[in-house]
Amino acid sequence: MMKHSFRNALLIAVAMFLTSVPAARAEWNDSIRYHGELVMNAGGGDHNPFWFASDMHGLASVKPNSGWLRLGAFHDIDRNKRFSWGAGVDLAVALRNTSVFMPHQIYGEVKYRCLNLLVGQKVIPDPIVNSDLSSGALVYSGNARPIPQVRIGIFDYADFWGCKGWFAVKGYIAYGMFTDSCWIEDWVHPSPGSPYSLNTLYCSRGGYLRGGNPEKFPLTGEIGLNMETQFGGTSYFTYTDGRTRVSPHPKDLKAWIKAFIPMRGSADTDPGEQLNVEGNMLGNWSFALRWDDPSGWMVRAYWQHVFEDHSMLFFDYPWKDGLYGVEARFPKNRFVSEIVVELLYSKDQAGPVYWDHVPSLDVQISSRDNYFNHYIYSGWENWGMGIGNPFFISPIYNKDHVMRFYHNRLVAYHLGFKGSPTSQVDYRIKASLLRSWGAWGTPTPKVEKNFSLLAEVKWHPARLKGWEGSLSFGMDAGTIIGNSYGARIGISKTGWLFAPKKK
Repeated sequence: MMKHSFRNALLIAVAMFLTSVPAARAEWNDSIRYHGELVMNAGGGDHNPFWFASDMHGLASVKPNSGWLRLGAFHDIDRNKRFSWGAGVDLAVALRNTSVFMPHQIYGEVKYRCLNLLVGQKVIPDPIVNSDLSSGALVYSGNARPIPQVRIGIFDYADFWGCKGWFAVKGYIAYGMFTDSCWIEDWVHPSPGSPYSLNTLYCSRGGYLRGGNPEKFPLTGEIGLNMETQFGGTSYFTYTDGRTRVSPHPKDLKAWIKAFIPMRGSADTDPGEQLNVEGNMLGNWSFALRWDDPSGWMVRAYWQHVFEDHSMLFFDYPWKDGLYGVEARFPKNRFVSEIVVELLYSKDQAGPVYWDHVPSLDVQISSRDNYFNHYIYSGWENWGMGIGNPFFISPIYNKDHVMRFYHNRLVAYHLGFKGSPTSQVDYRIKASLLRSWGAWGTPTPKVEKNFSLLAEVKWHPARLKGWEGSLSFGMDAGTIIGNSYGARIGISKTGWLFAPKKK
């Protein structure tokens, strides 16, 4: 396991170095930001409280009485410069997690005008949801570890020529590789009908369009499309008689092209991929409307619609499923400065019936999407944590050690808000109610429920510049992930290795 982790980290570090060296010579004396933190959880129950473990980029364990020590150094890109570069090394040592040593972030990046190149493993937030208060983006949230990748594109909105700021666009293309194969081999218990995959490759692409000029009119709108694909690697499928089928998948140039442009598999792929698309393809549409009032407050409504393969990508089926949210900011109210309210609905999944057309009945019904599961791949997870919204309960919670999302037909209600009662004290509250009907193939006998709560206070004393202490309480009650309670304490320090240039 360590051999593969070291190899991957070394390759990423070399690429980062080659990417950033030319720019580093030009800006060798720029500031280097550092961050260090120590976080410990203590509690009881079945698991670490849900909001202690979720949306933490894989740093936090689902096990109680856990924690981590993290140290990182960063050179941030200057978005206002024509040419700029960035790099980061962010390492963690974890207690009772999927691995002891965690290369949390290792990356290098460059920017020229509006074009960007990123090489390595970096936390990439979703542009639609509030990362502090939201339950998490629908398909690519901050719930799992970042995926090492090469990403190129326009990362920040760039104005269309001649539109005078009224229309802007951004987008990207990325290829990478999952690094959890050794952990899967150790953790998974092969079960009939539940496959898993190793050495899986990754492709992601997305584009966003923004209309409106907030400097001239307070209303702006966004529309975006993200598509994700797992491909390549080797799949393992266990039959009821105990036999195991080992299926290596194509990873040649054609496979890379089909991961980018969804197409049917060739003759050397699984029969199911020859009927649908090669690899595990999923994604979401994003829509948002935002009002920035001249007095300073803001309100934004957003909706993310999920799809699997081609079904529900367009309007072949009703768009019932998705993440519905409203966010508001009140900068002049120190007690409640931001609030988020969300509804997640995923019960439909294009309906309960699936039928592949045959000569005798040439009808195609692409329903029962079974979100985040796949009949070949491990599913939409990384190191056991779901990559999408954490309400789709991650496989790492499964007591049978099967790579499967048992709860993907659900309704969730979520509330998050925060404030700063004083200049040195911040607080954050997240409360959620989850109701689950299981999955189409594995329904629950009755509706399962879970309530989760997080209450967090942070103190950053004025006399101790860069230092911050935090104290959090969390609890769960219900039958989905069980009952739990706990407290989390953390201390962190952020500063500069070299003072910023005086201007």
